[in-house]
Amino acid sequence: MIDRRQFSRRFMLAAASAAIGGAGFARAALASERFVATVLVDVESAATILREGPAERRFSPCSTFKLPLAVMGFDSGILIDPHHPLWDYRPEFQTTMDSQKKPADPTIWLADSIVWYSQELTRKLGAARFRDYVTAFGYGNEDVSGNPGKNDGLTQSWLMSSLKISPDEQVAFVRRFLGRKLDVSDHAYGATEASLAQYPAEGGWTLHGKTGSGFVRSANGTTDRSRPLGWFVGWGEKGGRRIAFARFNQGNVRSKIFGGMIARDAMVKDFAKLAGS
Repeated sequence: MIDRRQFSRRFMLAAASAAIGGAGFARAALASERFVATVLVDVESAATILREGPAERRFSPCSTFKLPLAVMGFDSGILIDPHHPLWDYRPEFQTTMDSQKKPADPTIWLADSIVWYSQELTRKLGAARFRDYVTAFGYGNEDVSGNPGKNDGLTQSWLMSSLKISPDEQVAFVRRFLGRKLDVSDHAYGATEASLAQYPAEGGWTLHGKTGSGFVRSANGTTDRSRPLGWFVGWGEKGGRRIAFARFNQGNVRSKIFGGMIARDAMVKDFAKLAGS
């Protein structure tokens, strides 16, 4: 097991500041820091291959939450197969991204990270069933309450809001999914896996996964675009071997590239080396 905690000098000073300026000061300093957390675990043996950075800290899952959402959708019967249902975009969804203003099926939804499709799915699930799935999956802090006072947990809780999960917990969820330990139908496992995007990586590996992008929220709830967040979560497969992974990065400068794309591209490039083959 490799457990490497490679923090920048400012990150270490911020951690130490809890003893000087209190926990609140430390949290503010950490929030502005730039860092990466990466976890790789062998699916079959549960052996930790790599664990570096603040892998125990929880962050908003952002669009990586589409992976458990897909499981919920296929298990509930709302989603049928990788290409059904095909739902049309409607103006009331009010997305600002032209790339999301199009019809989407489960495969398009996951590949292009269509937010409105996720929100239509959770509306159809309803608050009680949605909450029950999150609890049954043991997903992160299981908090789907949403933003304080807005009653928006059903459509916003995973979008830089109340729901949070650590890289360690992301990998644990992937292993439960691959081990078929989520207490859902066989169809839910198979259809989710078939719908998820695949990425060829160095060394003959194929990565199956979901990106997630967002920003740190300031104390007043606004997003700080100078502090982008990025995830790539899933598993690598080669010759029958599977390795669950999670990569999280937090930046401290504005970027024209979504954080999730940065995390994904880094894993595609480095996965073989990180996996030791």
